[in-house]
Amino acid sequence: MSFNQANYVWMSGKLVPWSEANVHVSAHSLHLGSGIFEALRCYETESGPAIFRLDAHLERLWQSASVYEMAIPFTKGQLEDAICETISSNGLSDCYIRILCYYGSGSLGVFPRQCPVEVTILAWTLGTYIGSDALKRGAAVTISSWVKFHSQMMPTTAKASGQYLNSLLALREALDRGCDEALLLDLHGNIAEGSGENLFIVRDGILKTNDDRSSILMGITRDAVIRIAGDLGYEVEVGELSLEELLASDEAFFTGTAAEVTPIREVDGKSLGRSVPGPITAQLQEFYFAAISGKDSRYKDWLRFLDRSQAGYSHSHRV
Repeated sequence: MSFNQANYVWMSGKLVPWSEANVHVSAHSLHLGSGIFEALRCYETESGPAIFRLDAHLERLWQSASVYEMAIPFTKGQLEDAICETISSNGLSDCYIRILCYYGSGSLGVFPRQCPVEVTILAWTLGTYIGSDALKRGAAVTISSWVKFHSQMMPTTAKASGQYLNSLLALREALDRGCDEALLLDLHGNIAEGSGENLFIVRDGILKTNDDRSSILMGITRDAVIRIAGDLGYEVEVGELSLEELLASDEAFFTGTAAEVTPIREVDGKSLGRSVPGPITAQLQEFYFAAISGKDSRYKDWLRFLDRSQAGYSHSHRV
């Protein structure tokens, strides 16, 4: 996750040089993890750079803020403009974007009553989270000994900074085992999600994924894949996922902003399916990348072009 091409950061209303984008060591969120964030991508298309599902990401940011009763000191429109400004100022057209809302310096009591809410936006070039080669060869996964926290412990549908310590522990364990990624089970022993991705399995031509009852973050890429799969005529079942179902699946894959659509080739050394990526995963990859790159006009509403005049672009449907 190199920052080589990142020159400016948007900080609470203004762009500052990357090297000067600092916070005070007494910032509440630094000590207690009391921040919320969103991760987005901007893709180069034939009609210019476009941010994928910006509206959905901003809506989820506000939902996370509501859960933690954090008052974001900007409107969605202001942050939309700020994101575009940050991308443009860094001269980027294909990049990863991180919005962070955090409590600054004021006090270090557990409740940040006296701490101002600060907002930062970063943009930089980024490949696929698990590795670009994993898109073709698939990811090696292990079942983590760490359990995904239940929604009565923390709000699993909120994207909050401190909650990712759970993911950090699981991923560190996976890397120590020589794997690419971890899968966390929920409190009931069913599959929850990866350290930063949702999970789909394919069995007998039917896709299956879980929902918030399994302590997952309701992924925006997950939602996009469900829509694309439906448009392709596939049945998508939503319900609990057992480890046995995963191991008996014909195909399995991760979805996420950073991971995009990444196939899984093995779980704790056991190979999945006959090929990687499997045929349905490969088709979903193809149509997902067509959607994010502006090559399928059915999904043009998912793209927010930096140049608004490109919003009415015309491309034929992929078949």
